[in-house]
Amino acid sequence: MINGATTLTGRAAILAATGQHPYPRHALVRDCEPLGRTAAGATAWLLPTTGGPAGGAYGPTGPAVDLLAGLLAERPPAPGSLLHLPRVGPADLAGRLAVDARDDWDFRWLTAAPAPVPGAERVVRLTAADTPALTALIDGSFPTSTARPDDPRIVAWYGIRDGARLVACGADRSRGDIGFLAGLTVATAARGRGLGAALTVGMARSLFDRFDTVALGVYTHNTGATRLYRRLGFTAALPRTSVRLA
Repeated sequence: MINGATTLTGRAAILAATGQHPYPRHALVRDCEPLGRTAAGATAWLLPTTGGPAGGAYGPTGPAVDLLAGLLAERPPAPGSLLHLPRVGPADLAGRLAVDARDDWDFRWLTAAPAPVPGAERVVRLTAADTPALTALIDGSFPTSTARPDDPRIVAWYGIRDGARLVACGADRSRGDIGFLAGLTVATAARGRGLGAALTVGMARSLFDRFDTVALGVYTHNTGATRLYRRLGFTAALPRTSVRLA
C-alpha cells in the first residue's frame, strides 16, 4: 500500500475523493458499500457485489495500480475476476497484478441530450416477446457482444424495426447514477443507412429523461465506432483498460 493512503468506506466517500467524476459515478452502484483507498491523486476500490467487476481504479496509472494491488492483497478476489483500470500496459502491471487478459477501451460521455438525427424517432423499447429476434440479431451481426438478453445487468433493450424485422438493438445497462449504452448492434445487411447513429441518439435521448449524464464504452481498435460517437457528441473520454486476473 502507498504510504499515507487514506482508507475510504462507502460509495459517497469514494465519489468525493474522485471529484464526482462520471466514471466512478457509473462504476459504483447505488446502495453498495465498496472499500477504497486514495493517495497521490488516485483512488481504487473493491466492490462487494457479485456478477460484475471485482473493483477498479481512477487517476494516475502508477498510484492507481499500487492502491488496487494493495487492496487485492488484503482481500483476494476469485481467479478470473475483472478489474477496470486507467490505461495500463504490461510494464505497468509487472510485479503488481498477474493478469491473463487485457483490453483497452474508452469511457465516453455526454452531459446534454444529443441533437436529433434522422431515424432516431424509430427507436422503441423492446419487450420479452422480442428476445428471439434480439438473440438472432446479436448472433448474426455482433457474436462477440457481451450484452445478451439474459444478462441481469441490463435494465431494458431498445431497437429499430424495418417492417416486422429487428435491424438494430442496444442495451440500457445503466448503473450507479449514469445512463449507459451497451451492445449497440446493427444488422450486417442494414449497415451504411445511418441506423447506428439513429439508435445511439434515440437511446441517449431516452436515458436523459432519467440521468444527467449518459455514457458508453468503445474499444480503442473500433475506430469506426469512435468516429461515430465523437460526431454525435461523445467527445469527453477517459482511457481505460480492463484486466482479468490470472
